[in-house]
Amino acid sequence: MKNKILAIARFTLFFGIGIFFIWLFLRNLSSDQKSEILNSFGGANYWWIGLAIVLGVFSHYLRALRWKMLIEPLGYKPSNRNTFFAVMIGYLANLALPRLGEVSRCTVLTRYENVPFNKSFGTVITERVLDLMVFVFLFFLNLALQFSRLSAYINERIYKPLEAKLHLSTHLSGSLSILILGTGILFLVLFLVFRKRLAKNKLYQKVLGLLMGFLEGMKSLVKVKNIWLFVFYTITIWTLYLFMAYFVYFSLPETAKLGLDAGLASLVFGTIGIMLVQGGIGIYPAIVAETLVLYAVDPTKGYALGWLIWTSQTLTIILLGILSLILLPIFNKKFTDEQAGKNQVENI
Repeated sequence: MKNKILAIARFTLFFGIGIFFIWLFLRNLSSDQKSEILNSFGGANYWWIGLAIVLGVFSHYLRALRWKMLIEPLGYKPSNRNTFFAVMIGYLANLALPRLGEVSRCTVLTRYENVPFNKSFGTVITERVLDLMVFVFLFFLNLALQFSRLSAYINERIYKPLEAKLHLSTHLSGSLSILILGTGILFLVLFLVFRKRLAKNKLYQKVLGLLMGFLEGMKSLVKVKNIWLFVFYTITIWTLYLFMAYFVYFSLPETAKLGLDAGLASLVFGTIGIMLVQGGIGIYPAIVAETLVLYAVDPTKGYALGWLIWTSQTLTIILLGILSLILLPIFNKKFTDEQAGKNQVENI
């Protein structure tokens, strides 16, 4: 009962945060701007959105194939179909609660492919580590490509308003920079001095354990039979993620002329939004809108585009996840019947 209450509380919290971000963005829009967003939905070219959805489905299938490559060295060969169903069910579960998806997809393979949960879960950690590394690379690549735009944005939208509110003089502004740098150095010194005491702290041990798990997960990559195919799958998955977002740009006239660098910016910053808020609800469209300000796109059009990207991706996950839940027992009818027979024998 306690676990159910905690699960409901977590879902309510993350859903509430998403609703808050929607309210936060919409509260500053006029009725004309809100009408403009709705008109953008009605006038969008949904052929481009449909193409983005097709690419999304293909990326999910490649993720299933890549995951299977991590499982096979453990001595198990799950079917492509069941692995794909497991991945989509995992995505669906992750929309409800953080990390529930990882548990759900491993449970599916445990039930229908007899893959031990602890072993399949280890491969999921490996997958997450690899994707995190790719994301970090793309993040810094994006910073390098957008450095001048980001510098101008931070100066105009963050630093100057903060300076005006705090009435900072040029001298104080320089002092603020020194203060921030000094604070960072102070934290580093405190860490070095008290690192032995920190080693006994439960939170520190948990973070350290997580990092060690990441390292162990990366070591398991050497067991993959065809490492180049694995690398190809990884690059292709993230390339498809990029074009899933970028192709939606062509659905609106205001964003159709933007380059691939704008698509990369939306992918990187939008992914951060998904990490911060469950499923990216509310925050993803707002981040896309702010990102496109870098390219002189009106925030209302950027917000509409963000909702088109987020909705197309989320609906794909929901529909494929539900379809996978329905088809999984149907395609595994023989296994389901055998399980039912075993349960009847045990109940006698």
